[in-house]
Amino acid sequence: MKKGPLAEAQVVQCLQEHGWPYAERRVMGGRHDRGDVSGIAGVVIEVKDHAKMQLAEWIGEAEREAMNGHAVGELMDLGIVVHKRRGKGNPLDWYASMSVRTLLALLTAYTKED
Repeated sequence: MKKGPLAEAQVVQCLQEHGWPYAERRVMGGRHDRGDVSGIAGVVIEVKDHAKMQLAEWIGEAEREAMNGHAVGELMDLGIVVHKRRGKGNPLDWYASMSVRTLLALLTAYTKED
């Protein structure tokens, strides 16, 4: 398995083991791509395993993919990039990056009381 799909599978397995049993890999979707990982309501996850970090490009990609959900009539998702950390095989040790706008939306959703 190539390193990109392998990293995606590792992230999905990690999510499933930590409380998101419906997390799954998405098939590439071309210009209407909606991220690499689905199954978490309101979140688009883009997974990267590259030697050279291109964070601005990756976050832009995740945010565009998050907007693609809105284009097909669903609520707009939040775009997050999970990128592999060199020398760390466990996805729990990898990085998750997002814009501060996305961070604030996550914090707001997390702290809302029913």
